Amino acid sequence: MTESASRAPATTDRGGRPALSATSRTQHRRLREQGSADRADLRAVLGAGFIAHLGLIVDGAPMVLPTSYGFDDEHLYLHGSVASRSLQAEPAAEVCVTVTLVDGLVLARSVFEHAVNYRSAMIYGVPRLVTDQGEKLRGLRCLSEHLAPGQWDYARRPSRKELAATSLLALSLDEASVKIRTGPPGDGDGPDAALNLWAGELPLISVWGEPVPDPALPAGISVAAHVRARVGTPAFD
Repeated sequence: MTESASRAPATTDRGGRPALSATSRTQHRRLREQGSADRADLRAVLGAGFIAHLGLIVDGAPMVLPTSYGFDDEHLYLHGSVASRSLQAEPAAEVCVTVTLVDGLVLARSVFEHAVNYRSAMIYGVPRLVTDQGEKLRGLRCLSEHLAPGQWDYARRPSRKELAATSLLALSLDEASVKIRTGPPGDGDGPDAALNLWAGELPLISVWGEPVPDPALPAGISVAAHVRARVGTPAFD
């Protein structure tokens, strides 16, 4: 076993489940107080995000691909046409996937103490190209329902031809790292507090807007209830 994959003794998270694996790649070395090994925190970050960034080597050069994703208890599922071609050439190639949400700016009294409130997850591993039709349907449903809950049962399902033309990757959630920052600046009890400058948090809040109909939509077709229900709700909750 390589040093990068060496594991620390197994522990449990606050829910009594096995904690996220501690490897040399996932150990929190800086700002450890922001790190978490709890699987519930990993699921919360994945559940709040929509776009993952998939880092891999393509034709000998690094590439980072933004892509949509879905997940279950064991795997992250990603669309991956470019990635799948690279992985077919190097099936044992490792990748790194990141999901990041920005919750606001932390404006301090000094530039040095400025920060960002955020939630992030990094997942390492060797992805697997999903070829089994049943698993591919399950994975695509995870992806669809993560992005638009209710849409899988509302829209037409993929045909065999469409399913064959779709590349889906499965990446284990075993080796992952989570970091979360919340709260105000850290200089409220320092010498810069005497400057009498405003300091605090500037939250970033995104909400779903009103649906915009397809211009080709015939008159009389109303917005689906599961779509209408999201209007005005937080996008990254």
